[in-house]
Amino acid sequence: MTEEVTEVAERPGPIDDGDVRTPPLRPGGYDPADYAGYVLRSAAETGVSPLLLMGVLHNEAYKPHHPLLERLWQWWKPGASFGVANMHRATFEQVRRAHDLDGRWEDLRDDPAFAVHAAALHLTDLDRRLPERRTRRYTRDELLALGYNAGERNMRAFARGVPPGPMARSYLRRLRLNRHRAAQALAAGGDSHGPRPRGSR
Repeated sequence: MTEEVTEVAERPGPIDDGDVRTPPLRPGGYDPADYAGYVLRSAAETGVSPLLLMGVLHNEAYKPHHPLLERLWQWWKPGASFGVANMHRATFEQVRRAHDLDGRWEDLRDDPAFAVHAAALHLTDLDRRLPERRTRRYTRDELLALGYNAGERNMRAFARGVPPGPMARSYLRRLRLNRHRAAQALAAGGDSHGPRPRGSR
């Protein structure tokens, strides 16, 4: 499924909860590159492009991801998304059922490794639902990113040539702009993987 392959090292052992780095509380202190190891591991396990997965993390880095701030955000906006990959509850529940995950939606805000892994699984599900015949205007990874942002139905419409709306176009533009940063983060984090997410089997 990947158009570009990043070489990945051997898989590490089981997760040690002490190794899971919590996103910082300080605004502007969060960097998706801190989770390159988790991205590489989940990409290797799911077959998703690591560059796509890291690009999604960069696109979703527009708000603070510290667990306390996400709890406060949810108190103000109950339907908010959780985790470093900003996943909504309905999407997570689809992924959880499809892949028999042990974790809960609330775990996404407290466990970045689990959030990255859930995002990777969701991208693989979207990939299976891409139409065989599709427009050449977008790469496969771009369509999957659009699906992550706008949903499967919209992704399939974009693949058929329906023009994306302003929000989807903005998401795609940021994905393209973040491509170099995402590649740099993967190159820097390519020597080691993060531990296995606690909610995965």
